[in-house]
Amino acid sequence: MQFTIVTGLSGAGKTQVIRFLEDTGFFCMDNLPPAIIPQLAEMFFSINGKYDRIAFVIDSRVGDMINEILDNLKILKENGYECKLLFVTARDEVLVKRYKETRRTHPIASDGGLLESIAIEREMLDGIYHEADAVIDTSDYTLSQLSKRLREIYQDSSMDEFTVNVMSFGFKYGIPIDSDLVFDVRCFPNPFYVDELKYKTGNDKEIQDFVMDAVSSKQFLQKLQDMIKFLLPLYIEEGKNSITISVGCTGGKHRSVTMANKLAEALSDYNVNVIHRDIKRSKS
Repeated sequence: MQFTIVTGLSGAGKTQVIRFLEDTGFFCMDNLPPAIIPQLAEMFFSINGKYDRIAFVIDSRVGDMINEILDNLKILKENGYECKLLFVTARDEVLVKRYKETRRTHPIASDGGLLESIAIEREMLDGIYHEADAVIDTSDYTLSQLSKRLREIYQDSSMDEFTVNVMSFGFKYGIPIDSDLVFDVRCFPNPFYVDELKYKTGNDKEIQDFVMDAVSSKQFLQKLQDMIKFLLPLYIEEGKNSITISVGCTGGKHRSVTMANKLAEALSDYNVNVIHRDIKRSKS
């Protein structure tokens, strides 16, 4: 099992770190007292591998108990668990700006104002900072840069795997609400009006040949492939880990299924899931 303890300065970006870890398969728990971490580790271990990557967020909200992090981290390592301690920080002026923008109250109350609260917290966490396996300074990071830094820390190929969901659908059943990009292929020849093809689907060669026989269909597919191949690296650079491309025709059985299959074939360099949402609906 792999455990990560995320700590650091309030306002430095621990929430964004946890969101990234959740998106990459970690089970995350926030605002825990350090003393219960070894017991939680044993509990997760007893569930027979249902959770193999766990992240705990511990910060100054737990007060003086924050100093127990290192002792309990040592216990985890002595029990044979793989552990990482991530410390998230930022410059004072950046933290002040973030607090002014969000209008949140710093968890450490100080009569000396926000800067003094930040200074007190830095001193409180200084020992943990120097023992961290990785320190992430988010002062100048965009979200995509933060994601890249976390991938570097974990050196985990599964975190780099970008998933492309290609979905066919029928407009008469509604556009999929989880779509990132939607394309309408109702303008191409419709096999529904050919008796011997009506009850087949875009998974059948006869339908694919019929749809792709039109010059406009070939041109559309080529332009669609070119555009998607151009866009995907940009989405990855932005920090997205998946995208859903929806292709729709009237009923979601012939043209959309054909185009979705052809597009998926062209994107074989990526991890592609093909979903035919409406292919099994009534044939009428």
